[in-house]
Amino acid sequence: MTTPWLTVLWVLPMLGAIVVALVPAARPTVARSAAVGFAAGTLAVSVALAVSFDSGGDRYQFVEDHSWIAAFGTRYTLGLDGIGLVLVLLTTVLTPLLLVAGWYDGSRVANYGSRRVSHTYMALILVVESMVLVSFTALDVLLFYIFFEAMLIPMYFLIGGFGGVHRTRAAVKFLLYNLFGGLVMLAAVIGLYVVTASPDGPFEGGTFDLRAIADAAASGGLGVDPMVLNALFLGFMFAFAIKAPLWPFHSWLPDAAVQSTPATAVLMMSVVDKVGTFAMLRFCLELFPGSSQTFAPWIIALAVIGIVYGAILAIGQTDMMRLIAYTSISHFGFIILGIFAMTGQSQAGATLYMVNHGISTAALFLIAGFLVSRRGSREIADYGGVQKVAPVLAGTFLISGLATLSLPGLAPFVSEFLVLIGTFGRYGVAAVVAAGALVLSAIYILWLYQRVMTGPVREDNEKVSDLVRRELAVVVPLIALLIVLGVYPKPALDVITPAVQSTIVDNAGGQR
Repeated sequence: MTTPWLTVLWVLPMLGAIVVALVPAARPTVARSAAVGFAAGTLAVSVALAVSFDSGGDRYQFVEDHSWIAAFGTRYTLGLDGIGLVLVLLTTVLTPLLLVAGWYDGSRVANYGSRRVSHTYMALILVVESMVLVSFTALDVLLFYIFFEAMLIPMYFLIGGFGGVHRTRAAVKFLLYNLFGGLVMLAAVIGLYVVTASPDGPFEGGTFDLRAIADAAASGGLGVDPMVLNALFLGFMFAFAIKAPLWPFHSWLPDAAVQSTPATAVLMMSVVDKVGTFAMLRFCLELFPGSSQTFAPWIIALAVIGIVYGAILAIGQTDMMRLIAYTSISHFGFIILGIFAMTGQSQAGATLYMVNHGISTAALFLIAGFLVSRRGSREIADYGGVQKVAPVLAGTFLISGLATLSLPGLAPFVSEFLVLIGTFGRYGVAAVVAAGALVLSAIYILWLYQRVMTGPVREDNEKVSDLVRRELAVVVPLIALLIVLGVYPKPALDVITPAVQSTIVDNAGGQR
């Protein structure tokens, strides 16, 4: 019997959350160390999967398939392709770093009126990791949906239980937006099941098997009116657009990011929100290839608006953390642009962009969080001259910022370049406008650095200390990844490209 490694992958952090919750309240350091240990173990499993993954082999590997709810035709089916693999690695690399970065975050609030707040904080992060890992590996539509929605619960408590003074309002806004999208998607999931259960369809009864439905859809064998498929596509896409977030469904993100702790905000923007863009590739394009092509021009228009809109609003911000949050809206626009341009280069670039954005945003937001925790203010006007008193903090902030504006030699440049050249051949105007928005990204990042880090040391900034060893243990790996993936992205592209090519073939109406 082969080891069910994908089950081990998501069960391990869930087990870690239980262990952390059971640690005695008087031992917060033990709870934190246990959380980091389980996250490191999950990282080790994901690395082992990456080493064993054959980029030239079957599309889905390490497949597990067991009966779950036979009456509904749904199964516990997990599998990993190149797209899922790189996002699994992103999740498992970031989680232990976020636990270390948020080492004291849980103990800084007393929202739960308990000495166990630190335990709760660490356990919730592990629960989110577990649910995200299921989402990246699920090959059953209903299984994916359940965890896609379930992750809202621990995220709600992470936002609402820890962070800024308006965290409760931000958490409710986050939950209402995403829950509404999820309910619309549930209707589409039920509709998809009804379609597969049709006597005129290719299935003997209803099914939620992603691979079977995608194969039938690619060959035009679902036997359903295109208008019905369009409606189902929009139901899925609506939920994913909110999660991503795509303009104009984005307004929950800035408040949630600013009111969360930095580690929670990064978990949300770099990991959880990637489930939305991943699902566009996995579910929208594969289950509804014809509808994806029909609505692609409209989605691309929204993506380009989001790119420009996010960049312009970032320039006008006076709150450092809110500025960085708006940059993510712009970057998600690039990702969605690449997905729906539907070329091999654009989709490979979009997938790599998910990884690179996760790393660069994590670095920039965490370093900014370390600075804010020292100074006690998010207002850009309160800073100045920080590079003179904290040169390492300022230097790493600069590298992260340059990565965010896609400087050649740093990771996001390669992915952004692939998205733009892959888009240009099919949607030239969209590619030109998106490329022009790069000038705006240079403005908001360099202007932010100038105002915060350069010039004379402003009052109350003299005592700002440099990064300590715990913080360096978080920042240095992120900076290293930005440089390595910027100089040598080939290993990542080697596993992404075959999976992307399979998606392109399916949308062209071919066979797997």
